[in-house]
Amino acid sequence: MSTTLAPDLAPQADVARQLGPDWLLPVREAALAEFSRIGWPTTRNEDWHYTNPSAIAEGKFVLAAPDERATGERRTPTGTAAHGVTVAHLAPYTFGQDWPLMVFVNGRFAPMLSRLGALQAGVRVTPLAEAMREDRDFLEARLGTVARFDEHAFTALNTAFMTEGAVIHVAKNVEVAEPLHLVFIADEQAEGTISHPRVIIAAEPNAKVTVIESWGAVGTPRHVSNVVTEVDVASGATVTHLKMQRESAAAFHVGTVQVNQAKDSHFVQFTFQSGAQLMRSNIYTHLNGPGCGSTLNGLVLADGTQHLDTQTRIEHVAPRCYSRELYKGVLDGEGHGVFNGKVYVHPEAQQTDGKQENHTILLSDRAQIDTKPQLEIFADDVKCTHGATVGRLDQAAEFYMKSRGISAEHARRLLVYAFAADVLETIENEVVRTGLEALVLERFAGVVV
Repeated sequence: MSTTLAPDLAPQADVARQLGPDWLLPVREAALAEFSRIGWPTTRNEDWHYTNPSAIAEGKFVLAAPDERATGERRTPTGTAAHGVTVAHLAPYTFGQDWPLMVFVNGRFAPMLSRLGALQAGVRVTPLAEAMREDRDFLEARLGTVARFDEHAFTALNTAFMTEGAVIHVAKNVEVAEPLHLVFIADEQAEGTISHPRVIIAAEPNAKVTVIESWGAVGTPRHVSNVVTEVDVASGATVTHLKMQRESAAAFHVGTVQVNQAKDSHFVQFTFQSGAQLMRSNIYTHLNGPGCGSTLNGLVLADGTQHLDTQTRIEHVAPRCYSRELYKGVLDGEGHGVFNGKVYVHPEAQQTDGKQENHTILLSDRAQIDTKPQLEIFADDVKCTHGATVGRLDQAAEFYMKSRGISAEHARRLLVYAFAADVLETIENEVVRTGLEALVLERFAGVVV
């Protein structure tokens, strides 16, 4: 199936019916109707004021083919998918670990590249297409309950056209020993396509899990990834979500992470952005129960003509909750960064403790950053701060290093690495932290680890 997504996309119930299953069709049709009402976002929308998605809206991308179980596509028996992606292509994204692994190629689940094996008791990791067929009750109770599509156009599109993704369910009191790793790879066969992966993470009371999303490419396909990750964190549970976006420099990536938090829960999120021509990262979390906390951090590395946009919204709904945000950016060439972070404190959310920071280094006269930290507070017993800095490298530190015999270029690279490494230190998983530090060190200091 190949359906062009025209700029004036209207409800296409016939397409939704082909995607199935039957119980999901009313949801798909409602999402299409909502998208028709909202329309493609433009720079006239406040949330999209600094990012123009017209290249996606006018790109005439076609839907990526669904799972081979629906299309009849055959796969080779050699451990490689028919599209040619091999285990070797995954190596740059797997950190050299044997963690439970689910791989998607060009938006399709690749079972022969995946490595789920025997998961510990109380942990389920299921391809979305399989869950749609075989686990309707669980999925129907959760799908779309956190990531609503009545306000966000790309979430509505994802809801209408999703066919693949992952469903992760961790039972009560279960602490998952190893991270669960989702790897999304696009190769040249993704050229001109748009895929809509959906990831659902449900952590029951007092559960603890780390989920990693890695996005990469083989070659330089021009395609769109429109992914929605919805996370339900029950009382006392902790979910850590690490997302590394290193797609093709010709790609477009719109990623939405939407979270619901119950009493005494904790959500930790880190986003690493260094790929794609245009990336929009939406991170929205609702602190709905007293005593819960949210920690959102990230690092943006942009050069050339990349446009990388981070949007966060933390809603403090219940009392005695805390939130922490630290986002850093390093922009070179004509790279354009955007940070728009909002902390919203409801009247009932007394004793809120919120802190938000955004710091950016511009390495070029043509690089630019639009930063907009925001607080909206409707409670009177709170402690909230926010701030942003934009500047160039510390000339005094650079002079000091040069006076000690370090070349100007090497001093510059080391200072940039030190600036970036500061936020990477917030990642608790040592393997991921070390892997990203190595990437940054190689990029800015010319050192291969």
